[in-house]
Amino acid sequence: MDKGVVPIENSIEGPVGVTLDLLAHDYDLKIEQEIILPINHNLLVKPGDKLKDIKSVYSHHQALSQCRNFLEKLNLTTHSSSSTAAAAKIIKYKKNAAAIGNQNAAEIYGLKIICKNIQDFDNNLTRFIVLSYKQPPVTGRDKTSIVFSLSKDYPGGLYEILGFFARENINLTKIESRPSKKGLGKYIFFIDFEGHIRDEKVDPILKIMKTKTPFLKILGSYPIAEEPA
Repeated sequence: MDKGVVPIENSIEGPVGVTLDLLAHDYDLKIEQEIILPINHNLLVKPGDKLKDIKSVYSHHQALSQCRNFLEKLNLTTHSSSSTAAAAKIIKYKKNAAAIGNQNAAEIYGLKIICKNIQDFDNNLTRFIVLSYKQPPVTGRDKTSIVFSLSKDYPGGLYEILGFFARENINLTKIESRPSKKGLGKYIFFIDFEGHIRDEKVDPILKIMKTKTPFLKILGSYPIAEEPA
C-alpha cells in the first residue's frame, strides 16, 4: 500500500500550515503513524565556495525560520523553496548561493557542508506523520487527530466542544486554529487527544460533535510516538 510522510509540527516554529490545510480540505487520508525526529540543519555550498562569498541562501521556509539568528548574523538574503532537497538542487546553478539541508542532500547534489548545526535551538524536533488509507488498530496507547468548525461564532462555542473531553477526563495534547478560507474571522480547529476512535469514551463524544458542528473530519487514530532521548 502506498504511503507518504510529511512534517506537521516543529518544536521551534510550531505547526506546518500547508500540511494542516491539505489534510483538512484536499485529501481524504488517515494518519497511520507519527514519527518525532531531531533536526540538525547545515549550510551547504558548492565545492570551492567560501562562506565569505555567500550572498543568498535557499531552503524550505521552516528551515529558514529555524536558522533565523544564524542567517541574520551573516546578513544573507533568504529565498524560500518547496523543500530542503529542492534548495540543494537550485544552488548547483546559482552563484554566491548556499542551501540549508542535511548530509544526504549534500551527497546527492555534490555539495559540501560549510557550517554544521546552524539551527537556533538545540532541542529542534519535528513531528512527521505517515499518511495512508489505513486505520491502525487499537494499541492501548493511542492518539487521535480531528479537525472541526463551529456552527457560529458565539461566546463559549469552543469551550462547549472542549468540555466534552474534559468531562470524560480525556487529555488534549494539542489545539491549533487555521483560517477556514471562508472569510476573515472564520476558523477551523485541529485537536489531538489521547485515545482511539474505537475507545468507549471517545466514540460518544465524536457522535455528539457531529450534531453540534457543521464540519468534523477524523484525521486518524494512531500509536503515540516516543520523543528521542
